[in-house]
Amino acid sequence: MRKVILSLLLLIISLELVPGQGLYSPGQPKDDGRFAASTKQVNQFFRRFNAEESADGTKRYYEGDPMYRDRELRGNFISILFDNETSGISNETKREFMSEVLSEVMPQYINFHREGWFAEVSAVFTYRGKREDVTLFLKIQPEGLGYEWVIDKVVFQPFKDIFLKPEGEAKSFLHPLSHELGFMNLRRAFQDSDTPEAFTPKEYQPDYLTLFLYEMKRGNIKFETVMDVKFHFFQINNWYFELNQYNRPGFNTGWLMSNLVKLKPGDKETLLRYIYDQK
Repeated sequence: MRKVILSLLLLIISLELVPGQGLYSPGQPKDDGRFAASTKQVNQFFRRFNAEESADGTKRYYEGDPMYRDRELRGNFISILFDNETSGISNETKREFMSEVLSEVMPQYINFHREGWFAEVSAVFTYRGKREDVTLFLKIQPEGLGYEWVIDKVVFQPFKDIFLKPEGEAKSFLHPLSHELGFMNLRRAFQDSDTPEAFTPKEYQPDYLTLFLYEMKRGNIKFETVMDVKFHFFQINNWYFELNQYNRPGFNTGWLMSNLVKLKPGDKETLLRYIYDQK
């Protein structure tokens, strides 16, 4: 359901895109096929997006090399980094994106160590003897002389089912004069009610990650396996794209951009709420 809602939201946002002028024909590499080789690793996606490796992938380019981040090389690379078979990203959207990314005045690059991108991991855990789907969100953070992946958020339906705040007439509350009674009526929240979360502020959000780790430390949650991995990127100004891995015949395989939308003010916050499953 989350994937369906996110796809519909991306479609609504993308419908308001203004067609742009690009430099290259998306999905049509300009050389003899060397560019069409599968982007096998996420790190290679970064190098290709920024034009930091040769067309055949055999040579890395570093700052000072005349081919490092070459504009034409980048254009050819980026044009084959889209999922051109199943994503439905329009050519107009691709051209506008490439035009902005490849701008001669202010080109934009993605950076592995910079904020603005994170991983979404679909996994299976056992919770109190029952297999449950869990979504983990991980981000990169500095650690010592290097970096490390850390778990930032978790989506776990059994916890969400517990914290369903009642609304309207069903909602319980503490009377505004409760202080005059020394808050003795807290009994309503802690003893007489099975929804103590009803007595929290409107903006209250349960810390599911802490609950998840607590239950794991108690032995109630055990890891089983990872089912799927994807990445969300917000590093390009006013754009969002999703990175997925495709294992299929042909050249359009590997790690490719599967969703691409131009963001208006407020769209990023809306997208993040849906990605994190925060209703």
